[in-house]
Amino acid sequence: MKVRLFVITTSLLVSALMALSAQGPLSPDGAPYSVALEAEMGFVDVLGHTYQSGEPGTNFDYVNQGGQDILFPALRLAAEVTLKDRHIINFLYQPLEVNSNVSFDEAVVIDGVTFPADTPMALRYSFPFWRLTYLYDFSSRDNLELAAGGALQLRNASVTFQSLNDLSGQKDITVSQNLGPVPALAFRGRYIFPSGVYLGAEATGLYASSAFINGADFEFEGSILDASVQAGVVLNGDREMYVKLRFLGGTAVGNSEYVDRTWTEAESTYTSNKLATLFLTLGLRLR
Repeated sequence: MKVRLFVITTSLLVSALMALSAQGPLSPDGAPYSVALEAEMGFVDVLGHTYQSGEPGTNFDYVNQGGQDILFPALRLAAEVTLKDRHIINFLYQPLEVNSNVSFDEAVVIDGVTFPADTPMALRYSFPFWRLTYLYDFSSRDNLELAAGGALQLRNASVTFQSLNDLSGQKDITVSQNLGPVPALAFRGRYIFPSGVYLGAEATGLYASSAFINGADFEFEGSILDASVQAGVVLNGDREMYVKLRFLGGTAVGNSEYVDRTWTEAESTYTSNKLATLFLTLGLRLR
């Protein structure tokens, strides 16, 4: 059902972009600004993913133990405004949710809850994010972009372990949710050949501790890296098609000293979450 919904959604998005493309450029000639809409679709491979909630607790391997050993659909949407050919403001939405079912071969302890061996499980790892990025293009050439700046990302994490074994009349479940800002540095570059073919690369990332970045009075190490390379072609000046290879990953390790504010926050203070993924997508950009 989720794969079918993904196919329908991406098909509608592509159709909408193509319909807009048929109307001509989004930005009027001579305007001090330009507008671009962008959509990517493809698949994501989870290279590595471990998660631990609580000490003592299981350092759970989602790839080898949790069913994340197959490809999953990927989608990425962005809207961008460029002012006076130099100031770039980009708004990005990246959905990222992996659902899997597995039977545990051995006991697993998550957030103080023990799921015995042979327990059928439903696992949900949801980590979509929204990101606002500002870039300044240092190049004055039309066929070359060299831009750098900063980004503010809003994480929207939800991790669920749910037992499907209701023989006891009660299903065990753990839910951990978190919402918060993540600052980062950003870079983007692109070179367009006379034929219209272009090569590009971009990266957004940061490594820091909460004590410095978020103003907390306890140490909590974290990192993000969203880096990609792409090859594409400019069509009729206002449309682009491309293929992109992207690494998306991050880490979060430490003991939170915040007092529980909602019922969906983990009861354990210690968390270790390490994720590395590889995306392969086809994209369409309309200007």
